[in-house]
Order: sequence, then C-alpha cells, then structure tokens
Amino acid sequence: MVDVSAKSETDRTAVARGRVVMQPATLAMIREQMAGEESDLPKGDVLGVARLAGLMAAKRTADLIPLCHPLPLSAVDVSLAPEDEDSLAIEATVRTVGRTGVEMEALTAVSVAALAVYDMCKAVDRGMRIADVRLVRKTGGVSGDFERADDEG
Repeated sequence: MVDVSAKSETDRTAVARGRVVMQPATLAMIREQMAGEESDLPKGDVLGVARLAGLMAAKRTADLIPLCHPLPLSAVDVSLAPEDEDSLAIEATVRTVGRTGVEMEALTAVSVAALAVYDMCKAVDRGMRIADVRLVRKTGGVSGDFERADDEG
C-alpha cells in the first residue's frame, strides 16, 4: 500500500456513474416495480437490492481491491433510474474525511450495483450489458479536484 501517513486529512468526495443496457421489455418490468405494480421479475425488488449491494460494496472496497486502503466512509449514496428505453443509469457518491480519496469506493459501488441488476434480471434477459463505468468527479486531496468534461449524465 502507498504510505499516506504524511498526508493531512481533508474532506473527500467521489462520484461515479455507469449503466446497464437491457431489452426494453426488461426495463419495462423494472418500471412496473417502481410504480408498485406486479412484475414478472422473479427475484423481487431490483432497484432496492442493487442500491443495497452498491452501498455494501463501497464499504468493503478494501477487501475487494488489492492495496486499497480501508476507509471510514462518512456517506454513501447509490441511485438507479431508467435512462432511455433500454438502460438503467447508476450513480454513486461517496464521502469521507481522510488521507486518501474515495474514487475506488464510488467505482466499486457502481460496478457491484450493476452486477446486482444483472443478477436480479438474468432470468428474463441474459443479454444485458454493463457499460460506461467511470469516475465523473472527485474533490479533495493534494491532486485537487477533477471533473470529467465529456460526461453528459
């Protein structure tokens, strides 16, 4: 691991995004769930499970990514929303006060939330695709702020 003991603690935030591309019929079933209607998705609440999976993954990033520092996270927010007729957008915002950033935690949250969507919907759509997982913004630390200029989400 990188020695960060000489760095000062600062407020740090990272935002990551990604999406799951699926058949329009699969997204229609997720929309039915969102509206409180019966759905043909056999595993239950897709968005609730994916949100929880993303949150739990952010907290366990150091267990998943070698050499990643374990961090005390101040906040984790994972949101999922239909984007087009065939994709579900995922965004994670992670905050801490520490000596190293939370980019990996935000990226891990998005990735695992996307995997959970796949798992929850694979019975009806094995052709789903996880796409465009990326860091869109980070603040804090010696390297300063970063914002992806080409991000439209």
